[in-house]
Amino acid sequence: MQTTAKKSWRQKLYEIIYEADTPAGKWFDIVLLLLILFSIVVVMLESVPSYHKHYGAFFDIAEWVITIIFSIEYILRIYTIKKPSAYIFSFFGIIDFLSTIPKYISLFFAGAGILIALRALRLLRVFRILKLSPFVGEAQGLSKSLKASRAKISVFLLAVLILTIILGTVMYLVEFGHGSGFDNIPKSMYWAIVTLTTVGYGDIAPVTPLGQFIASIIMILGYGILAVPTGIVSAEYAKQKRQNTPKNTQVCPNCHAVNHQDGAEFCYHCGHKLNETSM
Repeated sequence: MQTTAKKSWRQKLYEIIYEADTPAGKWFDIVLLLLILFSIVVVMLESVPSYHKHYGAFFDIAEWVITIIFSIEYILRIYTIKKPSAYIFSFFGIIDFLSTIPKYISLFFAGAGILIALRALRLLRVFRILKLSPFVGEAQGLSKSLKASRAKISVFLLAVLILTIILGTVMYLVEFGHGSGFDNIPKSMYWAIVTLTTVGYGDIAPVTPLGQFIASIIMILGYGILAVPTGIVSAEYAKQKRQNTPKNTQVCPNCHAVNHQDGAEFCYHCGHKLNETSM
């Protein structure tokens, strides 16, 4: 009887902490995100000398309270899952650990507390709250699109690199000696990259008529170059969207696998029953 009660309590904790599909799970993640946001605001305000002088003690107490809460949450995540290593070495597990330890490190190393800003990474959990399958489906589709496009984008980037070398060399030959800042080829390549990406810092600019003409061509060319990777990813995304199936935020209590299909009863990775914690 006691074992059954223990299982029930552990199962409830598991569903609250790991499942964003349940009302309790969503509220848990929402409160967690609010704490993260509050912590980040505290870190930012603490960096302002006048605020630190007047409210330093409050900021320190607030950070310790939040750190303790996150430490308890981290321990509960380990406790409620069958294989703790599955969570500890997962993406979110590593982020949770890195965003929790800075305050403890600050006890031994002065100034290490600023690393608490790493908690901003935990905001990635917003995708669990917004899980509602359309968001997860779109996120998965985008991820697959980027992976499917990597070969084409790599070839494109290589072509752009070659083009940058050529344009940088040409501008060096045209502008060198005119006091325009094109003192060497690497510096000229930097200008070509800035111009092709339409950033245009203005720290280097051609002064000769021929150089300005070439620069105009490069600027126009830049708009077309920026559109190429967007088109590649968009095409793959449209393809993935046609094949995409709804996902949910269920986390396997056995192997910590995520991205299960909506309505799935068993883990696609290890076959363990979902929403059930085995002891």
